[in-house]
This record gives sequence, C-alpha cells and structure tokens, in this order.
Amino acid sequence: MIPALFPRRFGQHYPLAVRGEGVYLYDAEGKKYLDAGGGAAVVTIGYGVVEVVEAMAAQARALPFVHSSQFHTPAAEALAEHLRRLAPGPLAEGARVYFTSGGSEATETALKLVRQYWLERGHPNRYKIIARWQSYHGSTLGALALSGNPRRRKAYAPLLPEFGHIAPCYCYRCPLGLEFPSCQLACAEELERALANDAEQTIAGFILEPVVGATSGAVPPEGYLQRIRAICDRHDIPLIADEIMTGMGRTGQPFAVEHWGVVPDLILLGKGLCSGYAPLGAVLVAERIWRAIERGSGHFEHGFTYQAHPVSVAAGLAVQEYVQKKNLIEQCRQRGQAFAARLERLRGLPCVGDVRGKGLLQTVELVADKKTRTPFPAEQKVAERLGEELRDRGVLVYPMKGCADGWAGDHLLLAPPFVVSEAELDHITAAFEQALHSLGPGTGRTSR
Repeated sequence: MIPALFPRRFGQHYPLAVRGEGVYLYDAEGKKYLDAGGGAAVVTIGYGVVEVVEAMAAQARALPFVHSSQFHTPAAEALAEHLRRLAPGPLAEGARVYFTSGGSEATETALKLVRQYWLERGHPNRYKIIARWQSYHGSTLGALALSGNPRRRKAYAPLLPEFGHIAPCYCYRCPLGLEFPSCQLACAEELERALANDAEQTIAGFILEPVVGATSGAVPPEGYLQRIRAICDRHDIPLIADEIMTGMGRTGQPFAVEHWGVVPDLILLGKGLCSGYAPLGAVLVAERIWRAIERGSGHFEHGFTYQAHPVSVAAGLAVQEYVQKKNLIEQCRQRGQAFAARLERLRGLPCVGDVRGKGLLQTVELVADKKTRTPFPAEQKVAERLGEELRDRGVLVYPMKGCADGWAGDHLLLAPPFVVSEAELDHITAAFEQALHSLGPGTGRTSR
C-alpha cells in the first residue's frame, strides 16, 4: 500500500517519533536519540516543558483563533513587548514586531516591508535586496531568490528574480583568495561597490545572516559587520539581519549581532522563538521603517491568515518567559564555550578541516585533504553518511552539503538545546569522534 504522507526524501526510512523529554527524542520502537541538532537549530528549552504546554492549552481553551485584521490579543502584545525589550540599541525603544508562522514568511515580510518603505518615501525604482552567495533565507520563492545556495536555487531558477549577490564572508574558504586581516575585509567592500555602481538607484536593502546557518556555519571576523553597517548607513540602505537560526539566544546573546555591537533595521526571527512548540516567526522593524508607512499610506499591503496566531504567540511567550526564568541564554553561552572546546579536539583527525561557531551553534567542516582544504567529492555524500552513522549511535545532528562551492563540501551543524548538560556534551563529542573514525579516509565508504 502506498503511504499517504509525502516525505522530504523518497527512499529514506523515517522512524516514528512519539515522545520528547529534555534533550532526547524517542521513536515508536523505544530507541532514544540525543538531539544534538535541535531539530534544525530549533529546540532551545528542550522537549516536554509543562509550563509551555499548559500555556498553549489555556490559550486554545480561551481563544484558539482570531484574524489579525480584526483583533489583537494580549499574548501577541506581550510577546512583542518582550522582544522589543530584548532588542539591541534603539530597537529596544522604537521597534514594532510583525508575527509570522515561520522564518520563510519572516523573510517574505521583510522583502515587502523594505519595498513599501521606499514607495512611501517616493522612490519606486528601489526594489532589489542584495544578499550574499552561500546564504540561506528560506524556501519560499522570494526568500529563495535572496538565498545564495546554487544547489537549492538551480531547479527553481526560472522562477527567481535576480537581485544580485556579493561574496560571502567565509574566511576558511575565502572566495576572493585572501586572508584576514590583510584582506582588509574585501568581501564587505563588494557591497560598497554594488551600491556605488547602482546609478539607477534600484537597490532597496541588504540582507545577511550574522553567523551563517545551514550553508556554511561561517562566523565573521571582527570588523566585518561593523563595516557592513557603515556602508549601509553611507548609502541610506536598510540592513536586514536574518537571525532566524541565530536569534533568541542560540549564539549566547539574545541576538547574534550583539557580539559585534551592530543594530540592524530589521531582524528576522523563527526557530528558537518558540522552541518548536508551535510554528512562529517574527520581524522586528525599526521605527524609521514603520514610521514611513504610518505617515504615508498607513497600511502595509501584506498579511497571513495565521499571523500572530493566538496559540502560537502564547507558546512563544511561555518559551521566552521560561528562557528568562531559567537564565538559559547565559547557560547557552557557557555551554557553547564548553562545547567549542570539546569540538576543537577533533581538529587533529584527518578529515576535520575546520571547527567554528558561536554559543550552541557549532560547525565541523570535513575535508578530503586538510592541507589543501580539498572537499570530498559531492557524490560521496560524506556529511549525509556521517549523519546516518551518528543517528545509528543515537545522536542526531544536522548534516549539510555544498559549503565549498554550493555542490561539494560537507559540514555538520551542531545546535543542541540550551538545557544540554556537560555530560551530554561529552557524549555528543565522543559519538562524533567514533563516527568520524568509522569513515574510510578518501575511500567513499564507511568502515564498520
């Protein structure tokens, strides 16, 4: 009989998950998995937190749905105020929050916000959002158009407008063939050139992940984000920080941009905002953006049926209150430092090229040759096989491919919940090392 459920990948076996507790998932056969990937860097407070479940149930009993064109709800207003208080710099006083059902919707919302911002200012030619190669901003068409991952874009290229991309900030594999600090942040200067050459003034904004998520895990060097902010200011261009993966404490700060003292004009949130308890995303919008709309047409031409869904925002509020009560962002920072120190020990293994990250967002890149940084051939599917090996050992990670050129290049993203213990970090690292040893170096096989 043909299964009714459409899978992410045909031919793959999917265990049936039936329960979660703390940092562990359990399948229908009773197998236990330590979730070292947090799903897809989603889970922050762990599974089975009763306070969140009770808040969701209470909201569902009282009011499961209203349309945001007709009502606001106390939970939505409270969560928006909480996010604004957390925001960096002047955003903490003047930002307003637009809720969505997830990260891709947040990116789409930002696209339209920036476009309407320029329309309200009387600049109808401005519509292009510049992004970076080797980036990922979501799977919907607008978000995918911004994303700079060639593999993800290829099948849908005829559907995607091309706004323009600049070089990524990826020091381990600098696309310009330079080294920091002698490079003088040449990758940032590509944005300066793009804006300076925009004679017809069509560029409306610039979007980046402060710490890159799925496509490379790259962390910028000191000065990069500050330079980007200065370039945007010089050209009066809104800066959009995609913190869908990095926001809400994942890097050891409420927002990753705080590591470099940068304040964007829009911040995109998702994933950790609700720790997976419900679908939820958000856009923090600087006052200068929303004021232009308020003083102009007074109406944002955009909306979703489930925008600010009462049960989702109640879940998000309960998650963020739990994070605050348990001081989990500070715990994430401390656990992140401990985890990074453990993962550093893997550098001595033949196939580990680089270890990088912030907080509990860590990346291990795998290479066929450490000296030349040559990636494994894409057809060997090294990260995918390593992920399967770890799953067999009861540890879940986030395997990714294409970090070298969009096609070849393997890395594993590690993003356990903030409640992970030191002993569990030891277990993840030991399992990772054992799984790496099981790879037959350069053979394209896994040895057992």
